[in-house]
Amino acid sequence: MNWQEIANNLILIPPQPIALIHFLGGAFVATAPQATYRRLLEGLANQGYAVIATPFLTSVDHAGIAEEALHQFEDTVDRLQRTARLPQFLPIYGIGHSMGCKLHLLIGSLFEVKRAGNILISFNNAPIDKAIPFADLITPAVPIEFSPNPTQTNRLVERHYQVPRNLLVKFSNDTLDQTLRLSGLLEQRFPGMISIQRLAGNHLTPLGQDVRWQPGDTFTPLDAVGQWFRQELYKDVNHLEKAILRWLDPLSVI
Repeated sequence: MNWQEIANNLILIPPQPIALIHFLGGAFVATAPQATYRRLLEGLANQGYAVIATPFLTSVDHAGIAEEALHQFEDTVDRLQRTARLPQFLPIYGIGHSMGCKLHLLIGSLFEVKRAGNILISFNNAPIDKAIPFADLITPAVPIEFSPNPTQTNRLVERHYQVPRNLLVKFSNDTLDQTLRLSGLLEQRFPGMISIQRLAGNHLTPLGQDVRWQPGDTFTPLDAVGQWFRQELYKDVNHLEKAILRWLDPLSVI
């Protein structure tokens, strides 16, 4: 499979997809998800999941970004289905990392969408002065904040979020993560439908890239060391991928 661009989205479609993933990345790194999240997204595609990753530019208008991301995603799905490249009626899952979690929460709260579930990795809903370094120095005379701000976002989720089944992923060494606060909100809205997965790693773990080790015609001790190094280097992102796959299909053998 090779990455392709359709309607400003980056897509990977396996031969017989079993479900469709709409991926939204974190602030700033979401502009090129096929590069920044390549290891994770290609791993999911290799397991049969079609991936549509929507790039976006970071701004304070998070509701506007969410709306545009949804429109781009739906436009791409429509084009793929009209050309028979994507089957009709596939279950759709949202996957978000950091700010991408907030965008999926806004999509599920502000718009009528059908999702089989959402996977929210390292949720971050911090105010702008904590989310962006030196934000208070950008326009010191005019206070600025994300729209919706953290309090408004929590209220929207509490009252309007429409996706009952959710997997929340929290890494052990992530000082930006606000997953536990979110889990309380979602558990009140959908009791018994929220899963929390605690994994080793940090806020940047989903960005782990795959350096592919290509052994020669004869497998040597150096190749063995290279394979071991690769497995150790990407152990955390491998665990993340397996946790996602288990939640998507608990009966699968990984």
